[in-house]
Amino acid sequence: MSEKEIDEFSGVATTGHEWDGIKELDNPMPRWWQWTYYATVVWALAYMVAYPAWPLVKTATTGLLGHTTRGDLQNQLAAAEAAKADYVAAVAAKSVEEIFADPELRNFATAAGAAAFRVNCVQCHGSGATGSRGYPNLNDDEWLWGGKIGDIEMTIAHGIRFAADPDTRFSEMPGFRDVLQPAEISAVAHYVASLSGIEADQARSEAGREIFANNCAACHGDDGKGMREVGGPDLTDAIALYVSDVGDIEQQIRNPHNGVMPGWKQRLGDTTVKELAVYVYSLGGGE
Repeated sequence: MSEKEIDEFSGVATTGHEWDGIKELDNPMPRWWQWTYYATVVWALAYMVAYPAWPLVKTATTGLLGHTTRGDLQNQLAAAEAAKADYVAAVAAKSVEEIFADPELRNFATAAGAAAFRVNCVQCHGSGATGSRGYPNLNDDEWLWGGKIGDIEMTIAHGIRFAADPDTRFSEMPGFRDVLQPAEISAVAHYVASLSGIEADQARSEAGREIFANNCAACHGDDGKGMREVGGPDLTDAIALYVSDVGDIEQQIRNPHNGVMPGWKQRLGDTTVKELAVYVYSLGGGE
């Protein structure tokens, strides 16, 4: 057996390997590192015996302790459900007016409704419930069907123009392109714009007053302040889903948008709908 070559600079034996004139030193691992490595191997073996580790066809080895973080989560969820069971039962049994009148129950319903809102409603109304073009702001005090808490519950439960629910809120603005002449549409658009302070031509606005009375007042009221019993929007408050100038108003009269809100009662149930109503009402825009 040949003797190991000793590196002349470090005094350490080499492994005998050489690459491009570079030789590898045969430095042993530090003892503390070696024993740490052995300890981790022992720990890993013990862990595989004590805890779930090896996947099987449909499950996994359970381990001697039978402990899983998934099991911990299920236990925590079960405890949380048990803790709130009395509150959920109270929400289910009471009306939204009674829930809101009870401070403790109102706080619970508001928190639960906020969670449900983040899952089901932010896609249209935004995370702050401020809405966007075509989607209502739930923080203001403008409500097509009424902003009392019972009205809000009704709207959430059955939706608006939601064909799958026979009790849905329903109002549909007809298109007037085949009813009015282009000049008449322009005139009434200028009149509607003037109601909320949008820049409009005064002469055409005056010409549109009578056209409005004959064609629009039935839903929007003689003064343009809307009619909640039929879902007619208030045209005097500058709060609009689809319009910001006379051109938009003309387009809405000619070929109106009629959005759809789904009814949530069938999907979420009465209790969650009540919680959502309490939360939306608590945003400050209710009546």
